[in-house]
Amino acid sequence: MKNVAVLSHSTVPTLIWGWRELLGLCKLNVVAVMLVCVGVGMALSTVGLPPLKNVAFGLLGIGLSACGAASFNHVIDRRLDAVMSRTANRPLASNRLPVTVALIWSTMLSLAGLGLLAWKVNYPVAMLTFASLVGYALVYTAFLKRATPQNIVIGGVAGAAPPLLGWVAITGQVTAESLLLMLIIFVWTPPHFWALAIHKYDDYARASIPMLPVTHGLAFTRLQIWLYTWLTVAATLLPVMIGMSGLVYLIIVTALNGRYIYWSWKVWKGRCDKAPIQSFWFSIRYLLGLFGALLLDHYVGVFFL
Repeated sequence: MKNVAVLSHSTVPTLIWGWRELLGLCKLNVVAVMLVCVGVGMALSTVGLPPLKNVAFGLLGIGLSACGAASFNHVIDRRLDAVMSRTANRPLASNRLPVTVALIWSTMLSLAGLGLLAWKVNYPVAMLTFASLVGYALVYTAFLKRATPQNIVIGGVAGAAPPLLGWVAITGQVTAESLLLMLIIFVWTPPHFWALAIHKYDDYARASIPMLPVTHGLAFTRLQIWLYTWLTVAATLLPVMIGMSGLVYLIIVTALNGRYIYWSWKVWKGRCDKAPIQSFWFSIRYLLGLFGALLLDHYVGVFFL
């Protein structure tokens, strides 16, 4: 059933909103990819299967917190979102949802997630999740995004946390292996997002957001994507070099890296207008495939070797 909310005369007088708008704040597709990385971090943290209680409450708590952070992002960015075609139809940007309701929703999700982690999992993962929430919703969204073209690089620390959170949810400890998983996402994030920024160059320019293509030009951004792709490839080989993963992972990640290099090369050359967005979408499949390969290799080693 829908609810009816009346706003002040400064916005649309009457809005009809419900669960569709509230869930639209949560960026569920992004959260789903994030939870895959959390789950792989959980699995890799222990020999055999991780404790079901920690897995279930860990995924739920981290997922709720991530939805809360995404909702705060909508609140803070609502005016910028309204200017950009990619985001103009978001619930707050299109005035379909009152800001007060969105703030209450964001706070409830965040507190529920953090409280669940502290109560049912462990305090270290609750504190790290809180730090990630603050890093994404406040440090990146409210400050870095508007302050520097290196916003996605610096702010990528918060976005790279999911496998670390998964690892800590099971072990209660930060280890070199968990930081390596975080490093992979950290170096993957800039070429992934800059490809989208090239595709949506006009949007970011119109909104005066200092994304790298706007401040340094398309050619420079393409070169950075090419260089960061090779940095990502190097990072993905580290699990094999330290003995964390074996032959199964190496074979799969080599194939994935070859395809990712191909798309980044197409972006770098700049001969195809569709290459940036195609590279962006492939990079999501690439990350899922990479973490799937880590998971497969881990359980092949546990149960068959």
